[in-house]
Amino acid sequence: MSLDADLLADRRRLRRKLSLWRVVAFAALIALVVAGGWALGGRTITAAQSQIARVRISGFIAGDRRTLDLLKSLRDAQGAKAVLVTIDSPGGTTTGAEALYDALRRLSEKKPTVAVVDGMAASGGYIAALGTDRIVARETALVGSIGVLFQYPNVARLLETIGVTVEAVKSSPLKAAPSGFEPTSPEARAALESIVKDTYEWFKRLVRERRSYDDTGLASVSDGRIFTGRQALGLRLVDEIGGEREAIAWLEREKGIAKDLPVREWKPRSDRSGIGLWSSLAAGAAVLGYPDLAAALDRAAAASDLGRLDGLLAVWHPSLEKALNYQ
Repeated sequence: MSLDADLLADRRRLRRKLSLWRVVAFAALIALVVAGGWALGGRTITAAQSQIARVRISGFIAGDRRTLDLLKSLRDAQGAKAVLVTIDSPGGTTTGAEALYDALRRLSEKKPTVAVVDGMAASGGYIAALGTDRIVARETALVGSIGVLFQYPNVARLLETIGVTVEAVKSSPLKAAPSGFEPTSPEARAALESIVKDTYEWFKRLVRERRSYDDTGLASVSDGRIFTGRQALGLRLVDEIGGEREAIAWLEREKGIAKDLPVREWKPRSDRSGIGLWSSLAAGAAVLGYPDLAAALDRAAAASDLGRLDGLLAVWHPSLEKALNYQ
């Protein structure tokens, strides 16, 4: 009996030591990941090495500051001789797309850039493509959707049905208009239409200037339709059918980029206060064999990256799922 008791006690001590070392290993792994993130800022390349940089623009475009900072840093990166901008986006807010376009134009002033439409470049996604020197698209990619949308729900009749009235005191009739709690007045609708029209004219001006359209050509592509890559080539919305191989060949042929330079991924700096921490914890939990915990932490990482969406949209078929699925 005494021997059995000793064996049980030894096993308990061994379990406690094993649990302790798992906790220590988990903490060490997190510290290593966080330290690496701080040191590298989320970048997976050596900036001094001669290369072609790849930047991905995907999901909902909302003017993410980390992406804008990345494009700014590429302007002064000595090793990056050219930039491939891979786009797969249905668009986003007009201000977000404008900020991305401006950042890409400033980058293009310093080094050659090529957009590769790998899936979709619609509305705000196409605005981003316009910011580069050349647009290459796959035959079955979706391109275009040149237009602007202001969309809001109106539940006035529903509230009336259930006997609810929302009252407001406003300084002027157009303050906080439109409101989903009352029918939209003709004056409020006219004010909204003027905003949409003005922003639409801005969008068309970009297309006209960057793609060298006359009035007739611009009218044929700016009615809000989406086009395949093959159709877009015939309409001059894109310059070439293909992917990265064709984009790199153009850089070598037309921009004097050395042959066979490595292509290296450039990623935005991680948000150290939010998604970076959650992602690091999830990675550590997965390595240590806690898949349920890793999945929960991954969900927390995704939730921490959601932001508010305000203003006009330049987006193809907006939906809540797409609005919350941007990077």
